Amino acid sequence: MALELRLDGAVVLVTGGVRGVGAGVTRSFLRAGAEVVTCARTEPERPVRDGGRASTFISCDVRDAGEVDALFEEILRRHGRLDVVVNNAGGAPYAEVANASPRFHEKVIGLNLVAPLTVARAANAIMQRQETGGAIVNISSVSGTRPSPGTASYGAAKAGLDNLTATLAVEWAPKVRVNALDVGMVRTEHTHLHYGDEAGIAAVGATVPLGRLAEPDEIGSCAVFLASPLASYVSGACLAVHGGGEAPAFLAASNSQTERKEPV
Repeated sequence: MALELRLDGAVVLVTGGVRGVGAGVTRSFLRAGAEVVTCARTEPERPVRDGGRASTFISCDVRDAGEVDALFEEILRRHGRLDVVVNNAGGAPYAEVANASPRFHEKVIGLNLVAPLTVARAANAIMQRQETGGAIVNISSVSGTRPSPGTASYGAAKAGLDNLTATLAVEWAPKVRVNALDVGMVRTEHTHLHYGDEAGIAAVGATVPLGRLAEPDEIGSCAVFLASPLASYVSGACLAVHGGGEAPAFLAASNSQTERKEPV
């Protein structure tokens, strides 16, 4: 029997929570009973829903400190408190370092590192005043812990986000717990842009020990866990959510050579 986590009545903000991994995170918190606020620069055609429950939306560019402050003021006006923040907004297009401008790298690092810091700082100011404190979950990436060719500034930003997570967990304890999810490959509405058709997606998934890409809601379930009382003694952690990671490249080469030496 599956263990069901409940966060009934908790007020949760999910940045970039209207599509992709963010939508999966939003659905997971709705399923757990939380009141979920999403934000992005552009309002979606319809709110993210799970069952009969729906998220609400507030427009915000998380790279703008003034807009971030206004976002939290509006959340407090509507709900009177803030229990959880999931720093999900982020991403980067493919661009090799030598072919991208300094401005490009600056913008990628701004979105994936500086913006989560800005959001977390504003959230902490609220949570420190609450008797029950709060929890912050940063959506990071395995790109921060391995080479990230084609997305170098993104990988560097995520490495910084992992370090930021550990530092904030120390500075803001005991009222606020801060953790991160180091996420691997996830199947979203844009997966085909990276890996092609279903055959290509399956081939990429086969490189993962669990044999497939993650679903957005699986990332969301891990975020709910880190925000829940079950993780009450977990802070400063980076939880790898990557299906077992990547098998070392030398194994494939070694297996290939072994197969050639075996008698037919």
